[in-house]
Amino acid sequence: MNSQINSLLNRGVEQIIPSADFLSSQLLKEGKLKIYAGIDPTGPTLHIGHSIVLRKLREFQKLGHEVILLIGDFTAQIGDPTDKTATRKVLTESQINKNLQVYKKQASKFLNFSRWGGAKIVYNSSWLKKLDLKKVLNLMSLMTVDQMLKRDMFVRRTEEGKPISMHEFMYPLLQGYDSVMLEVDVEIGGNDQMFNMLVGRDLEKKLINKEKTAITMKLLADATGKKMGKTEGNMVSLSDTANDMFGKVMSWTDGMIVPGFELCTDVVDSEIIRISESLRSGIENPRDIKIRLAKEIVVFYHGSVEADAAERNFINTFSKGDVPEEIQEFKVSIGSLLSKELLDNKIIESIGEYKRLVKEGAVSVVGGEKISDFNFVIDSNLTVKVGKRRFAKFTV
Repeated sequence: MNSQINSLLNRGVEQIIPSADFLSSQLLKEGKLKIYAGIDPTGPTLHIGHSIVLRKLREFQKLGHEVILLIGDFTAQIGDPTDKTATRKVLTESQINKNLQVYKKQASKFLNFSRWGGAKIVYNSSWLKKLDLKKVLNLMSLMTVDQMLKRDMFVRRTEEGKPISMHEFMYPLLQGYDSVMLEVDVEIGGNDQMFNMLVGRDLEKKLINKEKTAITMKLLADATGKKMGKTEGNMVSLSDTANDMFGKVMSWTDGMIVPGFELCTDVVDSEIIRISESLRSGIENPRDIKIRLAKEIVVFYHGSVEADAAERNFINTFSKGDVPEEIQEFKVSIGSLLSKELLDNKIIESIGEYKRLVKEGAVSVVGGEKISDFNFVIDSNLTVKVGKRRFAKFTV
């Protein structure tokens, strides 16, 4: 039990408020704690950044505590301003409902949602929709404008002359109100969520006289310091194929290898320490260790058979310069626009992405030349390479 608690309090953890000792004392008492983490359905799939929090929830569940996954279907309509240099685009209810369709299935890789004693999924629209103007004003009275304006992203936007919408001030209050309604003992989130989580801690103390612990998790960041996520365009999606997932992990910087093992795998701490030391001393090639990291991650989501195939595919394609063993094949009509076929078959996410890749010289015919025409037409059988990892075979 002590070793489990030690891991829970330390692995991947950035900060614990009020303290690790306070949470440890609660964990050693009899009875269940109520733990929650919230996810706003702002995209059609969870990504590996979400898995960091889900793994910590799983640790609490294994210790027998009550775990809640909150879906912010109401707060997603506002948009979390955290780390944003501009106001988020407001999502419609239809977009939000479409986005969250696979969330429970993906979260089930980590949490047990069985009928009896399993984790619960709740939606904050069930109480936030019922707030009348009087309750909203009472909630607003518990926080000052000065407190809001001290948030770093608001400071930056003010200095840069960028607008701050009034509804963005409401986001931390509404997220904090989730804690009140759930009467939680612990909230878990990324370290970029500390401000929002502390608002919830403050509201719980003021409104229901309960001491909430806030646990912030380390973020998996790229070389520029930007967190891995859908907004930055560098996320590993939990819906990625084994090949795409393997390739994306291999594109991470060497500095992300050790954090990747700590935050995204179940590799034991002692082995991660050994890996860190071998990297520092140069005993092992970082590329070989990164291959192991990629395989550990792919095995978890897709199984060992697909992970083995993804490893072979990566080595053959990127180390030897070959075309992958397996390429998605599509039948098309002669004269079809390549851009439309790539978009319709989900090889690219948008026409804007296609134009950017063509401009960068990152779209080419395998065995041929780079494609420079945005309106390239498919007039014969061909295989194209899109970016570094994507291939598609078209048969007319």
